[in-house]
Amino acid sequence: MSASMSEPADVSLDEARQLLTDLVSIPSPTGEERKAAERLVAFFELHDREAWIDEVGNVRAPADDSVLLTSHVDTVPGEIPVEVQTADEDDVDAEVADETGEDVLWGRGSVDATGPLAAMAVAAVRTGVSFVGVVGEETNSRGARHLVADREEPDAVINGEPSGATGITLGYRGFLAGTYVATSESGHTSRPEPNAIQHATEWWTSVEDAFENDEYQAVFERVTAKPVDMDGGISDDGLSVEATLDVQLRIPPSLDAESVRETAEAELEIGTVSWAEPIPPVMESPRTEVARAFRVAIRNEGGDPRLLRKTGTSDMNLYAGTWDCPMVTYGPGNSELDHAPDERLSLSEYDQSVKVLERVATTLSGGEE
Repeated sequence: MSASMSEPADVSLDEARQLLTDLVSIPSPTGEERKAAERLVAFFELHDREAWIDEVGNVRAPADDSVLLTSHVDTVPGEIPVEVQTADEDDVDAEVADETGEDVLWGRGSVDATGPLAAMAVAAVRTGVSFVGVVGEETNSRGARHLVADREEPDAVINGEPSGATGITLGYRGFLAGTYVATSESGHTSRPEPNAIQHATEWWTSVEDAFENDEYQAVFERVTAKPVDMDGGISDDGLSVEATLDVQLRIPPSLDAESVRETAEAELEIGTVSWAEPIPPVMESPRTEVARAFRVAIRNEGGDPRLLRKTGTSDMNLYAGTWDCPMVTYGPGNSELDHAPDERLSLSEYDQSVKVLERVATTLSGGEE
């Protein structure tokens, strides 16, 4: 059942908040997670927990595998001055004070997903359950991909992303990324024949039309198609026009990556498109033992549970695609502040989420509540 057993240990409120502040204060954009990972290892070792950084950079702290708490260490780039703004400060932002009435931590990653990461680390130490901090979630999820290939399946998974202290995320759309490439002969721009840049834009317009949705259909149930980068122009030798178009498609649980890819390729007449490894959609049942444990824990902490479906994609998609165990995603923070220039987290919400996670982990590991 467990990779190794660890005794629960006490973590004070001040120490829990300090861990959060320290991690937010350490820049950890994708590819630069090492220092934040070392801070996490030090936290576990301080509480007599075995922890190490594996070959891809993940923080591993195995223990009772009744539940695995896991979130990502990396953040998107962007510097936001790290500060704790107290509710009773004279210059406190009125909008923030109205929103929380509590102390607020500002900084990149405070919401996505260093807040959930720190909350899970604290809850893991307090309850003696397994923990992993993964790397690379904001780009190619290399940490999660390595984890599912390298680790045995736990009994349950709680993935860390902002849902708010009362939100339980059960579903995410899948993800498919592709790169279109076309080349055409160069010629005078007065000629009517389309060049490679036009071929690229015509293909993508056709793809968007193929996935046209009913405006009354929920976004979660749609395929959304987005171009994310384009490069084109005369080649270095001046003999051709070249075009490269990077695209992303989000996949609802009613479809799979193969069918979405086939639809996009059916619109392809000129040029080629190569696809990255897809991430499948996921939709978990609200009736699993994990979801039930969260509803009870949130109510016991004075909250009203909310079941959520997210239009984006997370590492939970990969876990669900490989491991056949119940799972949800949970964590403090307003997801509307993901990647935002005003990213911030209510510290009282962080405290509440730690207590919820502690209750859930205790329930799933067979402890008393």
